[in-house]
Parts: sequence; C-alpha cells; structure tokens
Amino acid sequence: MSLISVTKLTFGYDGSYDNIFENVSFQIDTDWKLGFTGRNGRGKTTFLNLLLGKHEYSGTIAAKVNFEYFPFPVTNPENNTIDVIENINPDCLPWQVMRELSLLQVAEDVVYRPFATLANGEQTKVLLATLFLKENSFLLIDEPTNHLDREARKAVSDYLQSKRGFILVSHDRAFLDNCVDHILAINKTNIEIQKGTFSSWWANKKQQDSFELAENEKLRQDIARLSSAAKRTSDWSDKVEKTKMGTRNSGLRPDRGYIGHKAEKMMKRSKAIEARQQAAVADKGKLLKNIESSERLKISQLGFHADRFIELENVAVFYGDKTACKSVSFTIEQGDRLALCGKNGSGKSSLIKLICGEDITYTGTFRKASQLKIAYVSQDTSYLSGSLTDYAREHAIEESLFKAILRKLDFSRVQFAKDMAAFSGGQKKKVLIAKSLCEKAHLHIWDEPLNFIDVVSRLQIEELLLAYAPTILFVEHDTEFCKNIATKIVEL
Repeated sequence: MSLISVTKLTFGYDGSYDNIFENVSFQIDTDWKLGFTGRNGRGKTTFLNLLLGKHEYSGTIAAKVNFEYFPFPVTNPENNTIDVIENINPDCLPWQVMRELSLLQVAEDVVYRPFATLANGEQTKVLLATLFLKENSFLLIDEPTNHLDREARKAVSDYLQSKRGFILVSHDRAFLDNCVDHILAINKTNIEIQKGTFSSWWANKKQQDSFELAENEKLRQDIARLSSAAKRTSDWSDKVEKTKMGTRNSGLRPDRGYIGHKAEKMMKRSKAIEARQQAAVADKGKLLKNIESSERLKISQLGFHADRFIELENVAVFYGDKTACKSVSFTIEQGDRLALCGKNGSGKSSLIKLICGEDITYTGTFRKASQLKIAYVSQDTSYLSGSLTDYAREHAIEESLFKAILRKLDFSRVQFAKDMAAFSGGQKKKVLIAKSLCEKAHLHIWDEPLNFIDVVSRLQIEELLLAYAPTILFVEHDTEFCKNIATKIVEL
C-alpha cells in the first residue's frame, strides 16, 4: 500500500477563462478501487492526464507507482492479438494472459486473431487484462463501458471487482456499484472522496443537497424578516429624532436629551439587525455551491393520425451474404418507449437503419406509417464541428430552445462560443440529444445515446422521458436506464 498525494493542485488550459482545478489537495490509497464521477467537462480526463504528466501544473502530485492509462493506443492493430499483448507488456507470461482472459470470459483463440478483427468488447477485455498484469502500476481506466453490451459490461465489472489499485471513470451506475469501494467526485466547487459505492455517495449527496436547500429557505426567510425589522426600526428612529424639534404651535418644549437617547438606541438596534442580516446573507452564500443544476427539460411531441407507427413481422436483415438478424417481430405504437436489446453484432443498428429509411436488404414484413417524422441520435459524434449557431441553422431547429436545453444539460455560456470539434465526448452527445428534443417529430430513435453522458444528465433525461412520454425506440446498455424507462423490451 502507498499513497498518491495531490497538494495545492492548480491547472487551467491556455486561453481558458477559468482554472479547471484551483488549489486542490487530497490523498488516494493505491489499494483502493476508486470510482471517478462528475459532470461532463469538469476535468476527469484532464486529471488523469495530469497524473500521466501530460500537462504542466502548479502544486505537487507525489506517487510511488507507475500510472497506466486505458484505453492503451494500439499502434499495429493488424498484428495478432498475442503480439499486441507482448508489445504492451513484454514481461507477462502466456499462462498469465490466458488466466486473465478466462476471468474476463474471453475465448483462448482470440489471441491468435488479428487485434483489429476483435469486437469492441473483446478489445476492451484484452487491453484490461494486459495492463493489470503490469507490476507496481496504478490503472487509470477511462470509460471502458462505452459500446459494450450488457453481458460484456457484467464480465468487465466482475473482473474489476476482483482487482484493486485503479481509478475508474464510468457513468454506468450499476457498473460502478459492483466494482468500486471509494468514490472520487468532482463537484462544482471542490473535489471530495467518500468510502462506499456510487449509490451510497449519491444518497449522501442528495441528503446534503436537501439539508442545504432547507437551510437556504430558512435563511431566505430570516433575511426578509430582518430586512423588514431593520427598516421599521430605522423609520422609528427617524420619527423620534424629528420630535426633538417639537412643533411651533404646540407650545410644548420636548426633552431633547431623552428623545435623542431613545433615537440613538433605536439606531443601534437597527444597526444590530442589519449586522445579523449581513451575517445571514454571508451564511447563505456558503450554501448551494455543489447542488447540481437539474432543471426539468421540455419537448414538444407532434400528434399523429395513427396509433401504430412501426410494424415488423418475421424480419431478417442482410449485409451481402451475412445475416445481421432474423425472425424479428415487434410493433411501435404511440406512447411506447421500446428498448432494443442484445449483444453487439445482433443487428440492433441494422434494424434502426431500416426503420430510418436507409437502403437495407431485408425479408419479412416491414410497415412504417406514412408521413412519420423521425428524430435520430446516432452513436457517432466524431463529425461534429463548427459553431452551435450554424448547427442549429443547418438543421432548422430553434436556436434559443436548442441552447436552453444545452444550458440545462450543464453547458456554460462560454461553451457556446467554442467549436464543437473541441467538445468532450459527452458534450457532443448532448448536442445530438438536444437537437433531437428540438425537432418536431413523432418518433425519437436513439442509438446508444448515453455513451460519455454524465450521471446527473442521465437522471435528467430519464425524468424528461417519464414526464413527457415521447414515443421512442432506443438502444442502451445502461441497465438502470432501461429498467426505469422502457415500457417494452425486444431481445435480439
């Protein structure tokens, strides 16, 4: 066991308005299984790169271990997998590799196939096994679940549960709960570490948020009451002070000393109330700093002339001589939230392409309601570039609504001025989701929409879909999301 000590860490990118980290200090035990969470753009990948020494920073990061980053870049993917493994970790023995791959439920013959021919899940498992065999290394595992199907996620999560000594960036709640024993969270104003799972950290955070909101409301009422009391006392003091002069026609001579003393006491009381008010305002300013913005989103669902949108009966889809899927039957009716599930390669994306109107070879019966308007979110975000304003104009969506949705999904106004090519993977995915929500559509089709999306935004999107009940067909491997959202599940 050793410690990774971060002391007074400060870092910001050149040309950035704000530092990502400001005078941050904490310690990590190298035996921990550490889940790393925080909203998109908060600096999770940046922190991993700082540990790897990729950026200059002020402060210190002290560690007695080597850091290894996942996913590791494979320079010669055309080579056999065993050669790729030996290139990454020359010291590992073949029997050790086979043992680790067996734990990850990977067939032995995989090592004799070119790495480029392996499925995404197989590549992920091979690289994880290879890196965990490196001695005296602390692994920095950056979003391994993206593009993994449910079975592969379970296998990788179980494997990590048996290991120790890593930081794991993931937004999959069930995945994290199964394999971490501490949480490192980047909040709005600080970094915190808690022992436990993601769910225990999230429960604690909601409890703290509720406490701060209640305290905030109490202080707000106190400030209003004290402000009113200070004004009344000040008004009384002014009135009493005026009586020192008496009135011309009254014939009375007021006791100016007594009245002045009384006015002074009232003024002191007013000042004391004002001081308490300022203290309450200062206390109020300390609250709500880490409460995440989670405003409800709104979408406009188009009405449609028919209840049934899509019907497939005994459909098989082909690519050349290859069968992508077969014997598929289901319907999508107005109000359905249908989850299309199955292993990678089972034909989910092929069926989506067929429904979206691409030229796909198929047999069986496929019917789509006439004039059905579809809003589509693809897996790929790499093509996004240019300004958000131009993107909204190009797709004929209302720019103000588009940016309002992005604001609610934690985009800062500074982000609006940037080129989309510079966005993080999660921010790019949010652009596609916001576009879909702005489109006047009867049916939303989302293909793995939550890749790279942070947990708070996932919960926000769940709330939206449950509140406004749009008709949606989606492919998503986040088991919690599917359990909470789907009204129908189709297994391929």
